[in-house]
Amino acid sequence: MYHFFVKQEQIDGEASAVTITGSDVNHIRNVLRMKPGEEILAGNGTDTDYLCRIEQIAPDQVTARILSRAESTELPAGLYLFQGLPKGDKMELIIQKAVELGVCRVIPVNTRRTVVKLDAKKEEARVRRWNAVAESAAKQSGRVLVPEVTPVMGFGEALAYAADLDVKMIPYENVRGMSSARQAVESVKRGMSAGVLIGPEGGFEEAEVDAARRAGFTPISLGRRILRTETAGLAVLSILMYHLEAESAPDARET
Repeated sequence: MYHFFVKQEQIDGEASAVTITGSDVNHIRNVLRMKPGEEILAGNGTDTDYLCRIEQIAPDQVTARILSRAESTELPAGLYLFQGLPKGDKMELIIQKAVELGVCRVIPVNTRRTVVKLDAKKEEARVRRWNAVAESAAKQSGRVLVPEVTPVMGFGEALAYAADLDVKMIPYENVRGMSSARQAVESVKRGMSAGVLIGPEGGFEEAEVDAARRAGFTPISLGRRILRTETAGLAVLSILMYHLEAESAPDARET
């Protein structure tokens, strides 16, 4: 089922109707060639999705009747990905897959070994593009929430931003054994928040790992192989997604 996001003011609760405007109108009319009577999902991008039936397709707007509130697809905990800026267009791939895996926010981070240098104008354009990628991935994966990609932060700024998170992890190749990773993942429970801090292609300097540890991040191992920056964060998010989905599954709650 096709999924669209609208602003809260486009949802008329009293009339049980949703009005879709902008580029999505062309997509519905001329790309998908949808007709009145077909069903879609429409949400505010924050906390609610509605199952709707299209009633009218006009040149500048689509009107749909709200049938019911849709079941949430969100994870029961908030996952934050602090991603060291990678080279090329890898950030778009990371954001797309992180959104699919259930992340609620992506924070691009400048570290000492970050190669990419963005001036203010380029950064603004990149952040706009990254948020568009996040919205597209949220639509594709049936998310209720459209995760935000924040402006790029310095390393110290990112540590301060993560101060109030319940669980914080930093994968680091010098950690041996999987016990720290297992304990960190299993400590993430319903209603909590968890942050994962990933270095760029060159990894973290030891001083950065020490600073992260002092800020409450637990260094963890992801195994005996060295993972690329575009793989490491997604590996942790995949494990956390499985852990949280299993924890919240009906059969898990009944035991």
